Amino acid sequence: MEEKFDPLVAEWVSFVNNPGFNLVEKCLKFAQILEYPDLDVDEYVKKINRIGKSLKESISDVKNPTYLISMLNEHLFENLGFSGDDDDYYNPKNNFLNEVIDKKTGLPITISILYVEIAKFIGLDLKIVGFPSHILVKYNEEMILDPFYDGRLLDVDDLQDILDANYGGQLEFQPEFLDEVKTEQILVRLTRNLKNSYVQSFVYEKALRCVNMVLAIEPESPEDIRDKGILEERLQNSERALKYLNKYLEINPNAEDVDFILELIRSIKTKN
Repeated sequence: MEEKFDPLVAEWVSFVNNPGFNLVEKCLKFAQILEYPDLDVDEYVKKINRIGKSLKESISDVKNPTYLISMLNEHLFENLGFSGDDDDYYNPKNNFLNEVIDKKTGLPITISILYVEIAKFIGLDLKIVGFPSHILVKYNEEMILDPFYDGRLLDVDDLQDILDANYGGQLEFQPEFLDEVKTEQILVRLTRNLKNSYVQSFVYEKALRCVNMVLAIEPESPEDIRDKGILEERLQNSERALKYLNKYLEINPNAEDVDFILELIRSIKTKN
């Protein structure tokens, strides 16, 4: 069964690979392609610029990073009311930067993207950290910040608490969890987040498009090959489902979910 050409996926890949656009512009383009065809990217860039300029005008000439971070937190979270969305975490809208700017709430990844961008206006060079299950931000190596929870400063115990909450005590903190992630990795993670949100909402066709967007960038990703197979099965595309589920077992024969995947393959074959 031939894969259908998806012009939206092709447009997305060309945008991801274009060095002429920054992370914020790529995130807004992501929203425009997937959900908001009439979105004015330039207008939202201007909204971010207004937030950043109003912060810059409110601070003194002090260049101490602790002071600057404190003022950034006060401006974004106290004065403007931005916050992480704990109440409706899996709402797909939390993955779109335009929605985050408008409703002032989002996921760790989208709040962090905005946080880092606003920080630039006061000379703070913050980096996005690919911490497992919960994107964070760092200043140099000594300050780890959590924009999802109002930019609070984290120590190693806090980091382990985040891992315990998401992995049930099965994952120990490693220093490499605090490595910076580059733009392409951030966009891939954002796309996977949106896929999970769509799956939670049973919107399987849109979830499948997200998987295809990731595979267009990382074609050998086992996790996404598996998810494509699962989603194709849910959309009753049996032939494609078997193709990707078998490919997943081929490249990841010792995966923890092998029994589940084998059972799913057997079920598909039985139905047919």
